[in-house]
Amino acid sequence: MRTSLVVLAVAGALIMSTALTPAYAQARTDVRVGLVLEPPNLDPTAGAAAAIDEVVYANIFEGLTRFDANGAIIPALAESWEISGDGLTYTFHLHSGVKFHDGTGFDAEDVKFSFDRARAEGSVNAQKALFADIASVDAVDPRTVRITLSRPNGNFLFNLAWGDAVIVAPESAETNATKPVGTGPFAFIEWQQGDHVDIARNPDYWGTPVRLEKATFKFIGDPTAAFAAMMAEDLDVFPNFAAPETLSQFASDPRFEVVVGSTEGETILAMNNSKPPLDNPKVREAIAHAIDRQAIIDGAMFGYGTPIGTHFAPHHPDYVDLTAISGYDPEKSKALLAEAGITDLTLSLKLPPVEGYARRGGEIIAQQLAAIGIKTETTNLEWAQWLEQVFTGRDFDLTIVSHTEPLDIGIYARGDYYFQYKSEAFNQIMADLGNETGPAERSELFKAAQTRIAEDFANGFLFQLAKAGVQNAKLKGMWVNAPTQATDLTGVYWEE
Repeated sequence: MRTSLVVLAVAGALIMSTALTPAYAQARTDVRVGLVLEPPNLDPTAGAAAAIDEVVYANIFEGLTRFDANGAIIPALAESWEISGDGLTYTFHLHSGVKFHDGTGFDAEDVKFSFDRARAEGSVNAQKALFADIASVDAVDPRTVRITLSRPNGNFLFNLAWGDAVIVAPESAETNATKPVGTGPFAFIEWQQGDHVDIARNPDYWGTPVRLEKATFKFIGDPTAAFAAMMAEDLDVFPNFAAPETLSQFASDPRFEVVVGSTEGETILAMNNSKPPLDNPKVREAIAHAIDRQAIIDGAMFGYGTPIGTHFAPHHPDYVDLTAISGYDPEKSKALLAEAGITDLTLSLKLPPVEGYARRGGEIIAQQLAAIGIKTETTNLEWAQWLEQVFTGRDFDLTIVSHTEPLDIGIYARGDYYFQYKSEAFNQIMADLGNETGPAERSELFKAAQTRIAEDFANGFLFQLAKAGVQNAKLKGMWVNAPTQATDLTGVYWEE
């Protein structure tokens, strides 16, 4: 009798164990993502902040083309396209069965609406220049769009992959800032400002369904809080970790994986080229030679970053190492200031709310400038203030920011851009680049453009931002590199 009871008990335990095993082994279908910055709004067609695309790019909104994890341009809402022999006409063929998250249909008229809106005179698109060469957009039929350019543009498919070029619907365009409605594999659920954004799997997605059912983007700008949240496993991944000095602790913990890749983030000491005395190239050169790049990388970024001497990513095949042009030479800085007749100079240094490259980097740069006799008045701004005062209002002398848009050297041809660099020689190089389709010729033009802004000391070029992140060791499918400012969750899943 006692033996029978033991056998029955063991058998029952085995049955219970077998019944429960699948539940315990089932992979998770949600993810909690940590981000340093909260976006000012959620409409990538109406804001310059990289934090917008970090949430919505490829997840909620889609364009005709898109960047993949390696930076290649691949089809998105356009399944294919043809380019005319003269390079002026692009005919896009759209996917069928596509709907916006509110149930409205997607067709060629939405594409026409989006691009006409983006390039309109009153457009608030932060990258309106992407659409400058468009002469007309025509909806040939519901699934066919013809875009005619005023001149050939070898970057056109690349331009259409930017977050600023996503397709929006006329029914929801005006409210996308707070209630984004796109065509992507995730739909917007909630934005609790100051805390998080929730998105969920779109059951009616036209393409390959994502494996995650839900994702939460949690905004944690404080490095100590970010470290604590990851260690407590309140977060699953922090793609751009706010406290690089602690990454070694995660690397030694088997629960986590530290992932280090490259980005498109040229981190610069931007100078207001139109404001005296920064309108004098000798003064800008003096500032450039006062900068010890490696000291900033080590002190502000704990060694994560690659020195740059121009506004171009070192991993790009056309990159030219021009760091020697503005090499660290404080004695030369002092001599240049004397030549310019500059004494007792005080400059404003307005910093965005990024603890690493901006706030810590700003302290180091202020010390380096003080060593050559330039005083700085430092003001720490929130992003909304920075966008209003610096980016839009151009009310600054110096600022530090990382430009994470892909291959964006063309911003130096925009004389009204916030640092207000103006050069007819540079503008001609970019015009030639836009008309050129030959790979070898384009490469030489890219190199000439890099050299021009380096020799003009248009800005202080500091370092290429590294993508240093930490994630749960069982989480798979996150991007290693950052060819654009995105937290693309379309291929993310949990290892069972």
